[in-house]
Amino acid sequence: MTDPAIRSLGDRALLIEFGERIDPAVNAAALALAARIRAAAIPAIVDIVPANASVAVHYDPSACDREAPRAEAWLRERLAPLLESLDVRGAASGREHNVPVCYGGEHGPDLAAMATHLGLATDEIIARHCAPCYRVAMIGFRPGFPYLLGLDPVLAMPRLATPRTRVPAGSVGIGGAQTGIYPDAAPGGWRLIGRTPLRLFDPCADPPARFAPGDLVRFVAIDADRFAALEAP
Repeated sequence: MTDPAIRSLGDRALLIEFGERIDPAVNAAALALAARIRAAAIPAIVDIVPANASVAVHYDPSACDREAPRAEAWLRERLAPLLESLDVRGAASGREHNVPVCYGGEHGPDLAAMATHLGLATDEIIARHCAPCYRVAMIGFRPGFPYLLGLDPVLAMPRLATPRTRVPAGSVGIGGAQTGIYPDAAPGGWRLIGRTPLRLFDPCADPPARFAPGDLVRFVAIDADRFAALEAP
C-alpha cells in the first residue's frame, strides 16, 4: 500500500491519498484515518470525507486564526502525526443492514444479458451476489449512493457503453468490480440486476443517508409481490 500523501484541495481542504487502487486494505486504511482524525477533534476541521483510497479534510481557515496558506501549514502539522503507524483496526465496522432486492425482470433489466455474457444461470448470479457481506467503501456520485466492496470477482462487469438517461431509485447495479445502489432516479451506466424498495436518502432524516462508510451490507433476494408490499407507503 502506498504511503499516504497530503496535497492541497483548493484553499479550504486537504486530500490525503493512499493511491488509486480499489482495494479492501487500502479502503480500510482510509476509513481508519478518517476515524482517527475525527477522534482528534482538531479545531477548524468542518468535514471529513473518506473515499475508496483517500480522505478529504475540509477546514475553515478563520477558525484557527490564520489565513491561507498559514492555515494550511498549521493543519498539515497536526495531521502528519495521525498518518504514522496507522492501524487499520481503527476502521471499526459500522451498522449492519439487510437490503431486500427483487432481481431480474423489470427491476433488473441487465440480469439476463449478464447471465449470457458470463455463462451463468441467473439464479447463480443472484446467489453469488447475495453471498458476501459487503462493506460500504464510500458514499458518492449521488447523495446516499453506497459503493460496496466485496463483490464476487466472477460477477465483475464493464459499465454500459451508453449510459441510461434514467435509472430508477433503488436500482442495484454492478460497475466493474463494485456493486452499488442508486438512491434516486438518475442517469447511470452500471449493469442493473435488481432493485430494492428501501429509501436510501431522505434529506429530512438524521442522518439523511441510510448508509455510512464502514457499514456492512447483505442483500436478500425477494419476489415481486414482496417488493410491492415493502414499497407501498
